[in-house]
Amino acid sequence: MAKYLGFYLILVMLRLAMAFAGFLNETCYDDDDTTGGPLRADEYLDSCPAAEAIVFSGVEKAVFGDPRMAASLLRLHFHDCFVNGCDASVLLDDVGSFVGEKTAAPNLNSLRGFEVIDAIKSDLESVCPGTVSCADILAMAARDSVVLSGGPGWDVQKGRRDSLEASKSAANNNIPGPNSGVPTLVAKFQNVGLTLTDMVTLSGAHTLGKARCSTFSARLNGPEINVDFMESLQQLCSESGTNTTLAELDLVTPATFDNQYYVNLLSGEGLLTSDQALVSGGEQTHKIVESYAVDTMIFFEDFRKSMLKMGRLNPLIGKKGEIRRNCRAVN
Repeated sequence: MAKYLGFYLILVMLRLAMAFAGFLNETCYDDDDTTGGPLRADEYLDSCPAAEAIVFSGVEKAVFGDPRMAASLLRLHFHDCFVNGCDASVLLDDVGSFVGEKTAAPNLNSLRGFEVIDAIKSDLESVCPGTVSCADILAMAARDSVVLSGGPGWDVQKGRRDSLEASKSAANNNIPGPNSGVPTLVAKFQNVGLTLTDMVTLSGAHTLGKARCSTFSARLNGPEINVDFMESLQQLCSESGTNTTLAELDLVTPATFDNQYYVNLLSGEGLLTSDQALVSGGEQTHKIVESYAVDTMIFFEDFRKSMLKMGRLNPLIGKKGEIRRNCRAVN
């Protein structure tokens, strides 16, 4: 327990900062934006008080060793929540006749960070066996990845349980693709209960991470592209001779969670077709992009709210599901 004391102090300071921000913006939020319903921020206060510190420690170690891991852990939570809710189904391995979601098209050879979640779960099981769900680990790890990259913090609502099943077909159908236009993006988000504004806001997670040439090849000949930017991408992908070469989603501040992603979009430097579509695909999304590009704090506050909202999508609670001992397999 002693080795996590420093992280307790960090979390205390984080919560004080969030409480102060909440006080300043109290009139800006509806009750539905800030309450967790059946989920609670203090879920493990008595049963596993070191839970948040242990998760933070594991994420910090991973991100300091590989800054790209912040984007990967954030993406894991996103891909989990978009398939039948935030239930850690994305972590389940294919075993025998059981088919998980890792081989679905949006996830195969793309999602990463599973070993980080494994290590965190192992640490938690050694301190609080059978207590902290893998779904909650994903939610906390996503928040901590944003904070460690310079972004906003929020009090993660907890109490999710882990699924006993997965859906490869839902993963293939529900997760937005990199070549999606605004109508498709809006439809995918609305399908899970999120709005157009949530879509533009959560797309801001692309201020971190990288993408393969294969995911943005269509963008190289598309509209609304900065010529110099296009040429640099063409050179990058042609020199490597492979579609697996990686490009930064945000060339300016690739390891920092900020609003630069939206500034890039206004300059025609969105890497994915689905990114640039937020500017070229309609007035509604364009206006939101402009507001985030000029005011980081507006983006941060909206991102915090949208992450809390996404984290509440169809959680398993009560006696539904289980608390997995190993995040890769049902008990």
